[in-house]
Amino acid sequence: MQRIRLLALGAVSAVGFIPAALAQSGQGFNPKISLILDGRYAHYSSDAPADVPGFLLGAETGFVPDGFSIGESELVIESNIDDQLHGWTTIALENDNGETVVAVEEAYIDTLALPYGFAAKLGRFYSDIGTLNRQHPHAWDFADAPLAYRAFFAGQLGDDGAQLRWVAPTDLFVEVGAEALRGAAFPAGGDDRSGVGAWTAFAHVGGDIGRGGAWRAGLWHYDGDARDRRSGEDVETGFTGDSRIIGLDFVYKWAPDGNPQLRNFVFQAEAMRRRERGTVVHDPDGSADESTYEGRQFGGYVQAVYQFVPRWRVGLRYDRLSARNDLDNPAEDTSLALLADDPRDPQRWSAMVDFSNSEFSRLRLQFNRDRSRPDGEADNQVFVQYTVSLGAHPAHQF
Repeated sequence: MQRIRLLALGAVSAVGFIPAALAQSGQGFNPKISLILDGRYAHYSSDAPADVPGFLLGAETGFVPDGFSIGESELVIESNIDDQLHGWTTIALENDNGETVVAVEEAYIDTLALPYGFAAKLGRFYSDIGTLNRQHPHAWDFADAPLAYRAFFAGQLGDDGAQLRWVAPTDLFVEVGAEALRGAAFPAGGDDRSGVGAWTAFAHVGGDIGRGGAWRAGLWHYDGDARDRRSGEDVETGFTGDSRIIGLDFVYKWAPDGNPQLRNFVFQAEAMRRRERGTVVHDPDGSADESTYEGRQFGGYVQAVYQFVPRWRVGLRYDRLSARNDLDNPAEDTSLALLADDPRDPQRWSAMVDFSNSEFSRLRLQFNRDRSRPDGEADNQVFVQYTVSLGAHPAHQF
């Protein structure tokens, strides 16, 4: 019963969802194909840089452009390959300063019928750590990623590798798994990637609460090796060393009698702590400033989303970061100075309301009160976003 309700409550909260049972029925030579379109209007009250004090951000972590813009469009193709294997591909099309960039976001095969509760995945995929990471951006409840995901994973952790999971044969949902990754993605990355450059381990437990509630909690660890990992939009800083993150996540979902069509409520929270040790170099290709670096950083968020009538939802989110870093040469007027300890902890409040005319379309209005920029001033941010799905899109996990 617990697993049935987990699936039922997990199949409603994003554009393009269809019943979970149908997600398993893709046929060979007849794949499900869908195209996700995203667009938005953005306004910022501040023109300060998108840097975050105490953190070196990965590439492509800047804000969406002011004014009108298209977001990331996704072409999704998935199907059962045979009675043992399933395949999934997501091709992303992005607008980068007027140029269209095509990237393979996910491309993997996973097993359907391994014995004793085991399942395996091979290829390029989003890691199963945390709650939000394995969801595609069009399934997020807010228009942007939490600050912790932006600072620790450059938005989201996806990499090439292999995953093995095991689900226990118990009434209580128990899942454990591990991933061996190439380590090309932030916060690992850099030169000469070969073998296993990063790995993760995770565990989830979950079950039912009463007639209409379900919950899931998780614990995870990430360990990555960085070799001249470039940071920032202008990639002016290199980091070589170890990056280790431990995290906790929790999700609670409620709907009357387990049916989320009319009303439902979702609460979720994540917390993560990162420790980095190594060397940072400003302007690695020029006259460099170098420093030893040990970073102790924390990030987390809590959010709640309530569908109070069919089609309409409201949501509130609070996220926060903190950093206590040690450098022996925090050179002024460089990104190394940005890493130095800052008594102010970046934080942000977000509120949203969205309307879904059907499971294939969503219109969202969101307001952020953002205090994460280097100048410490509050930046009032407004987003108007549309997300639509052309074609059947399979259900996402709980």
